[in-house]
Amino acid sequence: MDFESLRQGNFSSLGTAVNDWSSVVKSLTTMEKNARDDFKAKADKADWSGANATVTREFVTKTAGEFTDALTQATTIRDILRDTKDELVTYRDELNRAIEDGWAKKLSVVGTADNGFKVYVNVHPEPANSAQLAETLRDTLQGILNKATTSDSTAARVLRAIAEQADYGFSGIKHKDRDSAAEALQKADAMAKLAKNTKDMSAAELKEFIRTVGKYKNDELFAAQFATALGSRETLQFWADMADAHAGAKGPELKQMQELQKNLSMTLATATLSDADSMQEWKKNIVQESNTAFRTHPSDPFRNSGALGYQVMSSLMGQGKYDAEFLNAYGKKLLKVDMAPAGSPGMGTNEVWKGSGQTIDLVFGKDDGRDPMTGFMKGLSHNPEAAINTFNDKSVLDHVLESSKYTDRGSAVGVALEAAVTGVGNGELPTDPRPHTTEQVEIMKNVMHAVAQPDGGGQLVEKGLGESFGNMASAYMPEISRKLAGEGAESIFLTDSSAPDALNKTDTTRFLYEVSQDSEGRAGIILGQTIYSSSLIEAHIADTSLFDGGPAQAIGTISESAGTIQGIVGHANADAVITGEIASEKEQNEAVKQRGDYLKAIAGVGIGVGAVALAPGTAAGALAGAAGSGYFGGIAGIAIDRLTESQQVDGAADRALYRTGADLNDYEASANSQVQQAARDAMKQYNSDLPPDSTMNQIREAVHRGWVDSDTILEDVHGRPTP
Repeated sequence: MDFESLRQGNFSSLGTAVNDWSSVVKSLTTMEKNARDDFKAKADKADWSGANATVTREFVTKTAGEFTDALTQATTIRDILRDTKDELVTYRDELNRAIEDGWAKKLSVVGTADNGFKVYVNVHPEPANSAQLAETLRDTLQGILNKATTSDSTAARVLRAIAEQADYGFSGIKHKDRDSAAEALQKADAMAKLAKNTKDMSAAELKEFIRTVGKYKNDELFAAQFATALGSRETLQFWADMADAHAGAKGPELKQMQELQKNLSMTLATATLSDADSMQEWKKNIVQESNTAFRTHPSDPFRNSGALGYQVMSSLMGQGKYDAEFLNAYGKKLLKVDMAPAGSPGMGTNEVWKGSGQTIDLVFGKDDGRDPMTGFMKGLSHNPEAAINTFNDKSVLDHVLESSKYTDRGSAVGVALEAAVTGVGNGELPTDPRPHTTEQVEIMKNVMHAVAQPDGGGQLVEKGLGESFGNMASAYMPEISRKLAGEGAESIFLTDSSAPDALNKTDTTRFLYEVSQDSEGRAGIILGQTIYSSSLIEAHIADTSLFDGGPAQAIGTISESAGTIQGIVGHANADAVITGEIASEKEQNEAVKQRGDYLKAIAGVGIGVGAVALAPGTAAGALAGAAGSGYFGGIAGIAIDRLTESQQVDGAADRALYRTGADLNDYEASANSQVQQAARDAMKQYNSDLPPDSTMNQIREAVHRGWVDSDTILEDVHGRPTP
């Protein structure tokens, strides 16, 4: 900001820009509300099937999100322009008042050719102490000019940074004013400078680094500036050096490093969401550096040979949602190395990384960071789009699953697969429908096939994947129920899946059996089946037009399906007792409680099948009209309570349903009680005219038929242990 520009400043054009952006904000506010409350809300409730249920709904959701991002970015720009305009007007007025005050003291101010200014005494002889007065005025004017320059330059930098974050659409960057945005950029530069000198970082500086990165970890302006100012290679070297410097950390130091790793991971994840040219280059260089060895003591030939870039970067993927394109590019190169050993899929993978020469523990936790696939899988677990892209390739999926038998990456692979087949990121509480796409169902089908293999497929359940498989089965209960029920029951087993009948019946049965021998996997299946059945019963009682055979026949079919699925679980449980592999009752009940709490949270936000496919999205609109709200807050929620809180059922002893090691007859009785109670709850809530006694008897008979059938089905497809 030069002197005459501020002195003569007419900021009406800036004021016009503020007014224009205010009009944009006003218009976008209306459009964003319409997109969210009308456009998207109708799409969520629409009775769509096939491609419309997934492709169109996803398009609508993303479009509505663009309106939200546009409003956020427009508001931020308007506020920054308004702040800058108000400040510049204030500084202009301060400058002119100071000049007028100087005139009263016989001092004049003129601009100079170099855009500066000069103060001189305008009378002769010069008054006493005029030189001191002139110097004071000069300092005052320069101070005002400096502040105006800072206001102008920081506004320009912030606005340019915001514009650079998205090549297309809007970034959704949010800052309340220009100062907060400018501060974020300044802090990013300062932290990058600290990170370039890891070995010289003091304890106080490290503490400040962790605090600052933690504060700004979700700020895209900060994150992108930090990453690019530090540099890609330097980012990897920083973490390698930091891990080496704090090797063997315990107590408070360990907690401090865990906090640093979490905050740094989330910051880098946020940074990758930026489309700025500098961040595009950063991401490209990270992939290029993945095979580089990052030594922590390059001058000492007797120290370790250095962790590979793959290992360093993957150890920073445990937290945060990394950009899908970055994960795709990084994963493609990583998987090429991971799949390189000859032989059967998965064989030799462990030796690829364990023999790399790395001696640094890159993860301040249970893992050591030597297997980069573990961190990469965790990264995928937070980005369903990237997870789908990865596991769409069946050769990759088969390799990753098989490699889990020979490595310790199983649990990380499990959460990545969950994200892929459900569309819900690990730790995410969904607030909108996530119907299964054809791609997702195909991945689930391939997973089931792998687990169903008689020559070791069940081993996957034992390698840390059991819980995730149970959650996946829970989410696919509509497709599972339809496949086991057979053709003709489509109007009963409602779903908005794009491929509701694509699963294989034999693989489905064997998958359920194998997963049910794991306490946490069994918990997922039990919860998913119970909630889906409860929701279906509620749907058919609330809206009798859903199935032309009437609610009584629909309930009978649902009950028989419940008996079949719970029968498979019960027989798997009993077989585990025979083989001595049964878990404690406490472990299963805790697993049910933990998963139930998560599903109850989903129930509380009133969304349907899209989140975890536990209830039919096609019925959501009908039920909302009939009951005044979605059904997830009703019968399904009560069913979760019965399972997780050991409530009494029809006078039964106060105990947890589906006890581990329970007698098969007792197991069947628990399934029957759950279905009957769901019917009673729905009949009461909707004032149904179904005859209660005969309905309960019909459910009992149907559950038993399904239960008996489950034994036959298992005998046909799976070898069973004998007592």
